[in-house]
Amino acid sequence: MDHPALLRRLEKLQRLLQVARAMTAERRLPALLQTINDAAAGVAEADRCSIFVVDRERGELWTTVAHGTGEIRIPLGAGIAGAVAASGASVRIPDAYADPRFNPEIDAATGYRTRNILCVPMINTLGEPTGVIQALNRRDGAFGDEDEELLQALAGPAASAIENAVLHEEIERLFEGFVQASVTAIESRDPTTAGHSGRVATLTIGLARAVELAPPPPWRGIRFDAAALQQLRYAALLHDFGKVGVRENVLTKADKLHPHQLELLRGRFELARAGLENDRLRARLAGQSEAEVEERLGELDAIWDVLLVANRPAVLAEAASARLAGLVGRTFTDARGAAHPLVTGDELELLSIPRGSLSEAERKEIESHVTHTFRFLSQIPWTRALKRVPEIAYGHHEKLDGRGYPRAMAAHAIAVETRMMTIADIFDALTASDRPYKKALPVERALDIIADEVKRGQLDGSLFGVFAEARPWLAPAAS
Repeated sequence: MDHPALLRRLEKLQRLLQVARAMTAERRLPALLQTINDAAAGVAEADRCSIFVVDRERGELWTTVAHGTGEIRIPLGAGIAGAVAASGASVRIPDAYADPRFNPEIDAATGYRTRNILCVPMINTLGEPTGVIQALNRRDGAFGDEDEELLQALAGPAASAIENAVLHEEIERLFEGFVQASVTAIESRDPTTAGHSGRVATLTIGLARAVELAPPPPWRGIRFDAAALQQLRYAALLHDFGKVGVRENVLTKADKLHPHQLELLRGRFELARAGLENDRLRARLAGQSEAEVEERLGELDAIWDVLLVANRPAVLAEAASARLAGLVGRTFTDARGAAHPLVTGDELELLSIPRGSLSEAERKEIESHVTHTFRFLSQIPWTRALKRVPEIAYGHHEKLDGRGYPRAMAAHAIAVETRMMTIADIFDALTASDRPYKKALPVERALDIIADEVKRGQLDGSLFGVFAEARPWLAPAAS
C-alpha cells in the first residue's frame, strides 16, 4: 500500500473511532442515523448512503435517512438491502442495473443514476440484524475490499448504538405513557379540575423557555436543555398526583356542608316548619291569632336563607357570621312536641368557615396531597436526567417567605423550577373556568393577585415579570 493510501486509511480509521464515540453518546435515533449515514459515506467514499433499520414487528426495513430520498419501506428479504438484512452477508454490486435484485424505480422517481452498490449488514450482539448500511456510487471506481472492511467496522458499533437508541425511545414512550396514565388517574378523582395538570405543564415550560431567552438578573446564565425541560414537564404534570390519597368527598367539596349534611339540615327545617304549621292549625281551630306563628315561620325561612348563603364558599359576611352565632342553642319543637337543636354545633362550625369550603381538618387533608405526591414519585426509579422530578413537584406550595407548606421552606432552598411551577399553578387555579366553587378570573385580575403575592414576598418577582411579559398561556400545549 503506497504512502498516500496508507494515510487515507489511517484517517478513515481515526474517523471511525470518533464516530464510535459520538454514537455511544447519542440517544436520539434520527440524529444517530444521520451520524452513521455521514460516516458511512465518508469511509466508503460513496456519493450517497442509506441506513435501513429493521422493523421486527412489521417485518420491514425502513429509512428516513437516505441521501437524496425521503422515507423508504421495503419488506424484509426484498431487494438488495432486504436480502442483506435477511442473510447477514455483505454484498458488492459493480453494476446495479445488471443485478435482478436492484429496483430501478427509485432511480426513476429521484432522477438519480445508481452505478454500483456496497451493502453491509448491521448485526447486534445477539446475532440479529439491526439494519443495513447501503453505499451508492463510489466516487472513484467501484467499491473494493477495503471499503467493505471499513464499512463492516462501522456496522458493528452502529448496530449497538441503534439498538440502544431504540431502547431509549421505548423507555421514553413507557415513561410518557405512565405519566399520562397518572394524569388520567388524578383527573378521574376530581373531574372538575380536568386539564389543570396539562395547563400547568404548558405554562411552566413556556415560562422556562422565556426565562432562558430573556433571563432576569437573578437567573442570568440559566439554561434548560431538552432533558431539563422534560424533567420539568413531568414534575408539572405530576405535581398533584398525591390527590389520589385524599378522600373524594373532601377533594370535590364545593360547599361548606357536604351534600348529605345539607339534606339532614333541610330535613330538620322541614320538621320545624311542620311543627309550626301544626301550631297554626291549632290556633285556627281555637279561634286564636295566627300572627305569632306566621312571624315564627317567616323567621325560620329567613334563617334558612342565611344558612344557604353561609354554605357557599365565598367570604362570609360579618352580618351572616353574627347571625350564625345567634343560632347556638336554638331549638325547635316537632309535631310530637319533642325539642331538637335547629342547627347542630358541627354544622355551625362548618357554616362559620370564613372563606372557602374546607374546615381546618379538611384543609390539612387537602394539603397532604403534596406529601403524598412526593412519596409516590420517590418510589419511581427515575433516570439520572429525571431524578429531580419528585423534589421539583414537592415544593409547588412553598412560599419564599417561609409560610408555604408542607415544609415551610426558606427561599434559598426553593429551586428555580419549583418557583416557576408555583406561579403557573396559581395562575391556572385563578383563571380556570372548570371549578364549580368559583368563577374564573380574567387574566389581568389573576396577574394582579399574583403581583400582590410577589409584593408580600411569597413569589419570585423576577420570574413573575417574565411570566407576565411572555404570556405563556397563549402558547400551544407543551409536548
